[in-house]
Amino acid sequence: MASGHRSGVLELAVLGLLHETPLHGYELRKRLNAFLGAFRAFGYGSLYPCLKDLLAQGLLVEEQPDLAGKPLAGRRSKIVYQLTAEGKERLQQLLAEPGPAAWEDDGFGVRFAFFGQTRADIRLRILEGRRTRLEERLDGVRAAMARTRERLDSYTLELHRHGLESVEREVRWLNELIASERQAGGEGRQSPPPGDNDTSAGTSAS
Repeated sequence: MASGHRSGVLELAVLGLLHETPLHGYELRKRLNAFLGAFRAFGYGSLYPCLKDLLAQGLLVEEQPDLAGKPLAGRRSKIVYQLTAEGKERLQQLLAEPGPAAWEDDGFGVRFAFFGQTRADIRLRILEGRRTRLEERLDGVRAAMARTRERLDSYTLELHRHGLESVEREVRWLNELIASERQAGGEGRQSPPPGDNDTSAGTSAS
């Protein structure tokens, strides 16, 4: 199931990036590395099988760029991947899914990165789901620390506190985002979140 979820995250990221502009494989790989690296959801070996699958589904097409002349000897022209109409429709379907996969660690950061293309009500549901998931995690960590405090050395306790503080910071950040979305009145506007637009702020320590 984890593998299937991560392949879904990669599919969303590929479709989302290609919706912005057609890309050849190398450039797409570079952008995915920067885009997904922080969310620990991307392995290079999974990209080309994903592209092959999306091509087979008719969500992408391969195009040879017009080089206005012959390519240099021994050098092949690069294949450019571009979304089809079906690919654009599939992207919108993925962006409209507010279920649990959207607020788990691997999926949330990617979904947040595409909030500019997501309906306001879906954004709010994802943010609230993420907050609930983290609040459950906080309760579990606090309970575990209370049970084991006397058996842990000071360094292990500090490590637990660090993780706890990271999750608490993200919950506060989510509270601000949720308040901003609610203040916007659910009008479907693509309003930016408060503060800087750093998607890495949405990730937390495992």
